Amino acid sequence: MPCIKYISSAIFLFFVIAGFSQSEELYKSNSIPEELKAKANAIVRLNDVSIDVTSIDELSIVEKRIVTVLNEKGNSSVGAYVGYDKYRKIKKIEAKIFNEEGEEIKKFKKKDFIDRSAVDGGTLYSDSRVLLMGYTPATYPYTVEFYCEIESSNTAAIPTWRPISGYYVGVQKDVYKLTDNVGLGMRFKEKNLQDYTITKSNSPESLSYTLENALPISPEDLSPSYYNYYPQVLVAMENFSFYGVEGKAKNWLEFGDWMNDALLKGRNTVTEETKQQVLELTANLNDPIEKAKAVFKFVQENTRYISVQVGIGGVQPIPALEVDQLKYGDCKGLTNYTKSLLEVVGVTSYYCIVEAGNEIIDLEDDFASLEQGNHIILSIPTDDDTVWLDCTSQLHPFNFIGDFTDNRNVLVVKPNASEIVKTKVYLDSLNHQSTEADIKLNANGSFTSKISRKTKGLQYDNRFYIERKPNDKVVEYYKYHWGYVNNLEILKYNFNNNKVDVEFTEDLEVGASSYATVSGERLLFKPNVFNQNSYVPTRYRSRKMPIDISRGYLDEDTFKIEIPKGYEVEALPENMTIKNKFGEYQFQISSSDNIITYKRRLFIKKGQYPNTDYKDYRDFRKQISKADNSKIVLKSIN
Repeated sequence: MPCIKYISSAIFLFFVIAGFSQSEELYKSNSIPEELKAKANAIVRLNDVSIDVTSIDELSIVEKRIVTVLNEKGNSSVGAYVGYDKYRKIKKIEAKIFNEEGEEIKKFKKKDFIDRSAVDGGTLYSDSRVLLMGYTPATYPYTVEFYCEIESSNTAAIPTWRPISGYYVGVQKDVYKLTDNVGLGMRFKEKNLQDYTITKSNSPESLSYTLENALPISPEDLSPSYYNYYPQVLVAMENFSFYGVEGKAKNWLEFGDWMNDALLKGRNTVTEETKQQVLELTANLNDPIEKAKAVFKFVQENTRYISVQVGIGGVQPIPALEVDQLKYGDCKGLTNYTKSLLEVVGVTSYYCIVEAGNEIIDLEDDFASLEQGNHIILSIPTDDDTVWLDCTSQLHPFNFIGDFTDNRNVLVVKPNASEIVKTKVYLDSLNHQSTEADIKLNANGSFTSKISRKTKGLQYDNRFYIERKPNDKVVEYYKYHWGYVNNLEILKYNFNNNKVDVEFTEDLEVGASSYATVSGERLLFKPNVFNQNSYVPTRYRSRKMPIDISRGYLDEDTFKIEIPKGYEVEALPENMTIKNKFGEYQFQISSSDNIITYKRRLFIKKGQYPNTDYKDYRDFRKQISKADNSKIVLKSIN
């Protein structure tokens, strides 16, 4: 018996020592596998998150994160911070810094962390704050160990597992564990796990995922949103509490009912004065859409946007009466306020949750969760279509949402009928830019020109904001926009923002002192004076991602160039036409007397294509760039 006891003790001691040794290796930079360091700015040695749900309104989160930063660009991947408010408490937080050899060189306790607001200066009132580690490294590489314990009363927004935090970051090990100790009805959805080394162990009450040795990912031009190919597991509870407001939802229909009944109902009252104002504004209007236009204009002219981030105010709109009295609100408050005013004049509209941003990210149509969505817009049903309004914008025309919320799944909250619906899709050919210019070229290489450019669709969205800029910023914009024109001067400009037809017109007079190259008795210049496209996608030896052209457009240009007296055309570029599955490009040049007419058309189609098509698309853009930079040669006849 004694010898068995000694043997057991020895075995135990061996595993303890081995465990310590393995743990210490995580702090040494030279212990990182070489394949993980290739193209990496940082390596996540270990990210271990454990979530325990202990009641409908209580959960705890424990996180341990060890990151080795290889260079300055990797500092943003440390992740040594955590947000808090009066409903989300930080029970413990600490961090340690290790040098390249794994020796501890600095330690942070809770009092050493920087405490600041979690939102920007555009927020009028907020109780959201963040504790973050402030550390400026003297040398690289270095390693950070971060540890925190959090308690929250919010079981409505369970953190999603996203083990890949960004580009140029390798992951040695990432662990996610979730335990539902009270049977709230755990739901989850896995996405994009198939290409990674992941082990899992799931039951109705718990989830466990471990990812190991994920190589750094490099960004590639025209890739789909990372959301569409990074591994992730979305999680939600069927029964939940959001800062004291309990709910139950296993799908979007039930989620919409909770949103409508618990967060929106009873928040639609406005003052009698405002009620009479909007009734008078619409008294002579019979068409519901015309009434909606009048109400939308009223909201734009009488309110302004602020952000509200106070507890449940992060999801629940402030009452319409409060917006009415204070004349401000966030996206939730202004949308609910507009909806309330439309109710006054008899127009039906719906509160809608959307994931906004330039990247098109859908709400998962088969998985409802509060973690999805970051913005609120309004929809108005019509017999033919749906009108979409972003009530936070004081600038956008009625029924124009632009590329911030276009073409994506949103939740339309309706009483007992909430559903996922796609927002407006701006068709390729309607994202239109038309440019006409009369250009007078002089013998010394200078020119003067009158230009008229009109934009519609998403191209309107990229242009109309110019009219609100001061003169110096307008001049700066055009000098940057036409930066290939040497010594450009903006002599005069005028803008017309037609919000009815959603068309923006720019009329300009410009000049440049040295556009054409003078070479002896010849002048050389590019006939595409005001829409040269030099974009060529980056070349990759081995393209990995598919191609995602998320939005298409159409450019049409007509430039009439008056050549100097005493010169004639010696050489013109040959006309060109290219048509393929990515779009169309063509230009035509003709000369009559002393006028050269240049006509160009570029049509890019939105679409998704396999990575094997990348070279063809890149070649297409190379041809366009080369053609746009082709030159005309004039010869003196004196």
